[in-house]
Amino acid sequence: MKEELIVSGRANPLVDPELHIWHWPIPLYLFLGGMAAGILFFAALYTIQGKESRFPAAVKLAPMITPFILILGLLALFYDLNHKAYFWRLYTTIRFESPMSWGAWTLMVVTPISFIWAALNIREIFPKWKWKYQWIDGLEGFFRKHIMIMSWILLVSSVILGVYTGILFSAFNARPLWNTSILGPLFLTSGLSTGAAAIVLMSRSHEEKKQFARIDIVLIAIEVFLIVHMFMGFLAGSQVQIETAQLFLGGHYTAPFWIFVVLLGLVLPATLEALELKGFRLPYFIAPLLVIAGGALFRFIIAFAGQESRWLY
Repeated sequence: MKEELIVSGRANPLVDPELHIWHWPIPLYLFLGGMAAGILFFAALYTIQGKESRFPAAVKLAPMITPFILILGLLALFYDLNHKAYFWRLYTTIRFESPMSWGAWTLMVVTPISFIWAALNIREIFPKWKWKYQWIDGLEGFFRKHIMIMSWILLVSSVILGVYTGILFSAFNARPLWNTSILGPLFLTSGLSTGAAAIVLMSRSHEEKKQFARIDIVLIAIEVFLIVHMFMGFLAGSQVQIETAQLFLGGHYTAPFWIFVVLLGLVLPATLEALELKGFRLPYFIAPLLVIAGGALFRFIIAFAGQESRWLY
């Protein structure tokens, strides 16, 4: 029989381990923000490299959905706020030590640029499109003239946005699962992977699909490495961190995480993409859909499991 001396009421069920403050809107917001960051990163990168004609879906088509993705994510975040009337106060100051301040200001940059980027390419998607007011044509010409400056701004800010989605969690020292520096690069890599998957889904070019399948395989390999490294760090840490890892190594998050996120959301789509590159004919949409679903589920699991991890020692 194992005896345990309880010295804190926080050890009781439904007190600390089950205290969920962040519900579904937060992981949804982080997933949508990460995927939008991934799409915009590739759009900016290939524009800077002058490869717009080679990768039209990445540069022109996929970015058309990013304004809607970002707005949907911001609506989910706004829904979760307790004091909705005061959200604007985030923009009255800049706090460099606050991940939320970084995220708010980064979104202030990325969101309008995503609308501008979509507007610049709308005639490529809808050839008969005409602006109602002539001054918009002049504004469009101005942004096209400075597209390289805008691309560099977007490239940097999309990376910051992707990293921020993980740092928002890792800044919470009170939750052992979140309190790891791995989450920043892990969420960035996952966002780039889901962005690449979205581009594959929207592309009609076989060359472009193959290119982003290669990119996605590399990103998935990096994700798996970071996940393994994260759990290695937990298992080599304190008792609290070991117990946190056990949520995924025999606990009730074991099957959802390792089967639906790692196996079905990472390993299987990487295998399918590798087979496609080898010449096997498979439905092209299966792998990217699995990547996107796995990326969404990953954030939900990290959000909920993190709130169950605890410091009691």
